[in-house]
Amino acid sequence: MNTRKPGRPKLDPTRDLRTDLLKISRELLEEGGPGQLSMREVARRASCTHQAPYHHFEDRESILATLVTEGFNTLAKALAAANALAESKGVRAALLASAQAYVQFALSQPAVFRIMFRPDVCNPARFPGVQQSGALAHAELQHLNRIVHQQAATPATAAILWAHVHGLACLMIDAPASGAMGTDRARRTHLREVSEAFAEMVLGASQLQARRR
Repeated sequence: MNTRKPGRPKLDPTRDLRTDLLKISRELLEEGGPGQLSMREVARRASCTHQAPYHHFEDRESILATLVTEGFNTLAKALAAANALAESKGVRAALLASAQAYVQFALSQPAVFRIMFRPDVCNPARFPGVQQSGALAHAELQHLNRIVHQQAATPATAAILWAHVHGLACLMIDAPASGAMGTDRARRTHLREVSEAFAEMVLGASQLQARRR
């Protein structure tokens, strides 16, 4: 006789259902964006009961919040590694590496990247983890701002750095012109060329400003 209560996930000691649910949720985002993701569809694809996901996530937005938190944590680590290059390889190397890290993250996880900055999809006010991980990534941006501009660093210069990498990432994953960059090699070349041109402008302006002081 089957005595398992309705709504309970199947007892399978070899399965990490939470991890499977997140993997499936990421796939749904990649297929059709946030509108594609529902608790029922996640359960269906995971071959578990409709109630099983609720043992791990309160609701659909909680799944999105977990993916966003993981995304910001991954991005923060990549930016921290890029910033660390300043000490051994110089400011320009850190600036270029930061752009590479930010845009490559967006290219590797475009579906997650698109919702990380959309409070209408995942409201950070509901999820302390999203706020904390987002703050970590933002702190690395502020660190880069101080590396590049030193005493002249301001919120405006930080916004310029962020606008560059975020705008470039959005253009490379969503703009019509991104279709012309059909290979990884073409994307890497474009990213390098744009980043190098931006570095020349930013560092040239920073040096000019320093001479005027």
